[in-house]
Formats: sequence, structure tokens, C-alpha cells
Amino acid sequence: MKTSVILFKNKSIPVHQYASSAMLPLLSAKLSELEYDFEFRRKLKMILSIELLSQVAIFQYRDGTKMYLEVSA
Repeated sequence: MKTSVILFKNKSIPVHQYASSAMLPLLSAKLSELEYDFEFRRKLKMILSIELLSQVAIFQYRDGTKMYLEVSA
């Protein structure tokens, strides 16, 4: 497991990578696509960390819930 940090809208979020490091740029690109989605940005404020698996990013929230996001090319 490798840990890195991703910056999105002046918020740094720890990313725990279980997959290859080539998936991190795909996650950044997917976050850029969702930049203007108001609902996503509202939920982003409550994210504790992100787990990056082979083609899925798992966003973990403060209340224990999770959101799954496909980040494949």
C-alpha cells in the first residue's frame, strides 16, 4: 500500500493506493470532470480519505459511509 495526497479545490485528501501508481492521474482527471458538479463538491467536504483499487476509487466519509467511483480510462 502506498499513500499519497491529492489536492482538489484547496483541500488535501489522503489517497491509499492498492493499485499501480498509474491510476492516480486517472483519479485526478475524473475529479476534474466532476469539478462543476455541485452535489459532488458538497459531499467532498466530508471526505476523510480515498482508497484507490484497480479501477475504483472508494471515498470514505466522516460518518462511515462510502461512495464508489469508477476511474478507468
